[in-house]
Amino acid sequence: MRKIFVTGIGTDVGKTVISAMLVEALKADYWKPVQSGSFFSTDSATIKNLISNEVSVIHPESYSLKEHKSPHEAAANENVIIDPNKIILPACKNKTLIIEGAGGLLVPLTDDFFIIDLIKKFDAEVVVVTQNYLGSINHTLLTVDALKNRGLNIVGLVFCGSPHVPSENIVLKFSGVPRIAHVTKEDKVDKATILKYAKSFENI
Repeated sequence: MRKIFVTGIGTDVGKTVISAMLVEALKADYWKPVQSGSFFSTDSATIKNLISNEVSVIHPESYSLKEHKSPHEAAANENVIIDPNKIILPACKNKTLIIEGAGGLLVPLTDDFFIIDLIKKFDAEVVVVTQNYLGSINHTLLTVDALKNRGLNIVGLVFCGSPHVPSENIVLKFSGVPRIAHVTKEDKVDKATILKYAKSFENI
């Protein structure tokens, strides 16, 4: 089973949409190990609504927390103890599993266990989702540096939002990580949108 972990340089940079594109392109399964903010909706539900193929399986979360907060805080408020040993990869033999994180790499799941520790535990490849905004160069390079320092394999970068060539060029130069795709901001994100971009992810 190939494991690809989708992380971002922060919150709301496009991880779920990119995860949907990867799921569609690779006919992969999807798994969100820890979901916070489930009172409003879940990323698993979003993925289900965005993909068109009938072979991908959406696996249930290990932990689903109602509050839209950092998982460690939401869990504490709901009297839930997140045990990293109980976050176990779902079975999907001979397929690719797209694993979506929560926020960025240093989002805490417990007082001493972070998203990056989960990636290391799974020995997963990593796709980094970035977005062009003031400060994104710093956030992207710090994210890449943290992954490299843990010896993790970075598949590539996906840039979201309006193109900004100077920012993208310096990120690519100093990170040494290839660009997988650029996904522009769309007025509407639906199944057609996902299918349009999916071909950009078929060869990763």
